[in-house]
Amino acid sequence: MGKKSLGMIVGLFTVVSMAVAGCSTSAFSSNSTGQATEPKTEVTLRVGAAPVPHAEILEFIKPKLKEQGVNLEVVVLDDEGQLNPALKEKQIDANFFQHVPYLDSVKNEQGYDFVATTKVHVEPIGFYSDKLGSKDEIKEGAKIGIPNNPSNEYRALILLQEQGWIKLKDGLTNYAATPKDITDNPKKLEFVEVEAATLPRVLPDLAGAVINTNIVLEANLDPKSALFREGANSPYANVIAVRKGDENREEIKKLDAALTSSEVKKFIEDKYGVAVVPAL
Repeated sequence: MGKKSLGMIVGLFTVVSMAVAGCSTSAFSSNSTGQATEPKTEVTLRVGAAPVPHAEILEFIKPKLKEQGVNLEVVVLDDEGQLNPALKEKQIDANFFQHVPYLDSVKNEQGYDFVATTKVHVEPIGFYSDKLGSKDEIKEGAKIGIPNNPSNEYRALILLQEQGWIKLKDGLTNYAATPKDITDNPKKLEFVEVEAATLPRVLPDLAGAVINTNIVLEANLDPKSALFREGANSPYANVIAVRKGDENREEIKKLDAALTSSEVKKFIEDKYGVAVVPAL
């Protein structure tokens, strides 16, 4: 074999060796000693959410979680009432749409074994009207719309009590009340109990209504138009809910940390203003 042929064979061997080495570095990374290490495994986390602002907040933290090895999938269902059943049936790993009083009420009703891992934000429930320019214009016998689910109905009535419009009986400690629990109604207001999501549609037929802010945003109403609303110290902070035992999963802890970061608080303040406020 001539020197020329031998040189070609050596060169070919070198090229093949480099190609093999190149392939190996795509599957493994090297540590400081030059030894190959196994690649990091990415974990997928499916979180069910209401469209606004919950899903938007989750989309904001996707890149940060990606850097930490968590592939966040945001699952938005047409019917928010299916987010707890989906969590129970393990279709999702967590959900983000509800506050603790609501979670407690449905846990008792449905027997869900869920826990809340972190508070994220408050959507201050507010009083909206197409007819009134201020709360002082309320007339005797006016029709007021309120949500008909137990926790939000109590919340609405408490808000009206704070304005001096009604007084509820003492001893209501379980975040549940209906108009039957009103002991004083000086304006003789008439309360119309309505499915929360439909309140914006029936607003023209009422003197006003107490509406959850996420519903206000979804209906493209101006949250600044509320005649009065809750403050940031409301007990109705929206939370991440998981199946009991999953609160210790590393990816859930990373989710909680991302949602309570200073970056998310600034995102909420800048994007939503008075409509959504970071939880205290």
